[in-house]
Amino acid sequence: MSEQFETILGHSFHRPELLREALTHRSALQGRGHTRDSNERLEFMGDRVLGLLMAEWLAERFPREQEGDLGRRLAYLVSQPVLALVAEGVGLGAALSVAPGEARAGVKRRATVLADALEAALGALYLDGGLDAARDFVRRAWEPAMSAQIEPPRDAKTRVQEWAQKYTRDLPIYRVSARSGPPHAPEFTVTVNVGGISGTGTAGSKRQAEQLAAAALLDAMARTAPHGAVPQPGATREPAATREAATTPESAATSESAPTPEFAPTQGSVATPAPPTAPSPTPAATPGPDAAA
Repeated sequence: MSEQFETILGHSFHRPELLREALTHRSALQGRGHTRDSNERLEFMGDRVLGLLMAEWLAERFPREQEGDLGRRLAYLVSQPVLALVAEGVGLGAALSVAPGEARAGVKRRATVLADALEAALGALYLDGGLDAARDFVRRAWEPAMSAQIEPPRDAKTRVQEWAQKYTRDLPIYRVSARSGPPHAPEFTVTVNVGGISGTGTAGSKRQAEQLAAAALLDAMARTAPHGAVPQPGATREPAATREAATTPESAATSESAPTPEFAPTQGSVATPAPPTAPSPTPAATPGPDAAA
């Protein structure tokens, strides 16, 4: 499988042990008394390599954009959902070595595991072939995600914050509602509430779970809010699959917060932003029969 993945990476390894290490999940070494040969060190390396190469590519591709816009593009392109999508696209999950029990539990499909392994593979590619080999792979594998961006994207939490400031007097409240999974692959479930609407997301990190919860809240809002009331990510075409298949966030209505005057209650307890209602014009008086000409 390592040889097949060399073809996908576009590089023949002089030190194939680097690629084997990159494709070894920590769980595969349980009971052996060490984790030295797992992919965690290479993941650390690959994360830095990816950031450098992506910053270089963005500066070339958008020469007129300032640091703030480039930073938003970079944050999106190196985010866990995009990394997991790229990893799925190159078939990394099939090449990954994990413990049998973890394999049965679907670890190879988890976004956090796929993203980490992709960074580890990139780290191995850099150490064996240098920046040129790593750059070639990054630009091939990330081209669809890069091309999907028209305007700098705004993440889901930013859009929820902007909506809350415009339509409510409250700020979004994020809380961890559950934690599961083994120590080396934890999963966090986060719920966000604002303006009588809630969303829930589950991911391998609290930060990503918060983003998925915010995205779920926006999805719930889009099903009930009037057109134009839901903040959009700009003219950004995001990849269709950016969430973990086994942990798709679900939205739920809540009645903990009463709707403000700018909201109109709909079915259940979900409060939906309603456009301002203009006062009805007063009908003009009609002259009576005795009115003077």
